[in-house]
Amino acid sequence: MGYDNINYEKIEYYSKPMTLEEENELLKETIAHLRRELEKFKRPPLIVGNVVEIVGDENVIVQINTGKFYVDVIEELKGKLKVDDKVLLDQKSLSVIRVLGKEKSFDVSGFVVVERPKITWDDIGGLEEQIREVREVIELPLTHPEKFERLGIEPPKGILLYGPPGTGKTLIAKAVAHHSNATFIEVVASELVQKYIGEGSKFVKSIFELAREKAPSIVFIDEIDAIAAKRIELGTSGEREVQRTFMQLLAEIDGFKPLSNVKIIAATNRLDILDPAITRPGRLDRIIHIDKPNYNGRLEILKIHTKRMPLSKDVDLEEIARLTKGMVGAELKHLVVEAGYFALRNNRSKVKMKDFLDAYKKIKTRKKEKMTYEVSYL
Repeated sequence: MGYDNINYEKIEYYSKPMTLEEENELLKETIAHLRRELEKFKRPPLIVGNVVEIVGDENVIVQINTGKFYVDVIEELKGKLKVDDKVLLDQKSLSVIRVLGKEKSFDVSGFVVVERPKITWDDIGGLEEQIREVREVIELPLTHPEKFERLGIEPPKGILLYGPPGTGKTLIAKAVAHHSNATFIEVVASELVQKYIGEGSKFVKSIFELAREKAPSIVFIDEIDAIAAKRIELGTSGEREVQRTFMQLLAEIDGFKPLSNVKIIAATNRLDILDPAITRPGRLDRIIHIDKPNYNGRLEILKIHTKRMPLSKDVDLEEIARLTKGMVGAELKHLVVEAGYFALRNNRSKVKMKDFLDAYKKIKTRKKEKMTYEVSYL
């Protein structure tokens, strides 16, 4: 139970033979300390809230997990509270009885990746049309804003990239950040929905504060469908938290604070489940499809990933491009790496056509095994 306040020197002294008076004094001191400790446990816990509006000297509006409340302020704090103060509230009356200090921004350092990417447009193959659109919407406004001012038009605030996994959505976002000389802030949308109610919206607010601080910057939100799916009335606390986080994201895009040199790139595999509010004009209204590459696209991707690889004369990239129909960019990169491993195992300094064919068979076999497992698991 906590005996930190007991005078141990006195105990040591009283370990010698004590009189009844001395023993009684020690017991009284111990009992008084235990009573004080017991009183602490009897006190009801206080509620933590944030002041969102000052109403005169005697009342404020506070925000807690369950909503906003118009509450009283104790005499000692009248006229001393400010907006964004973190306060302690009485459980029954919700009166403000203590100030903890200013509400701090959510620390996003452990959840986002902030970097200056080194990926360039030369590292992306088979997406010429998509790259042109991205450069018009994101790169050009950041590098030449005067062109838009001269024409009297306002560029889109962001874009939405959609398509199958591994098609290059993240690569495009990193490349445009590199060529715009912008800070790249990457976050996975599922991280925005935090364990505790109310934290997700603070997280979103802090991300955009960080983006404005490091502008010009690009905020890349992957798997945006995790928070921007069509809203339904389930009534669960988890669903309400997702909706609050989504509403905060919309507020940051459309809010009073201008985004200026901050651009948003969102990515998803499920365009069909997104809420129309995120794609309406004035928000992420430029939607770009990043599909599986065609033959020419696959050939270009293979050339990019093999440009530093010592290839044997029998390697036919055109044949490999025909063979790999249906593969996305990430799978083609994996194919090249696996071919390199086959050459490494055979202690060869050059990669042969057979290595690519063996790598292709290995990848196809693994894919079939994975599909079989998933079907049997379901």
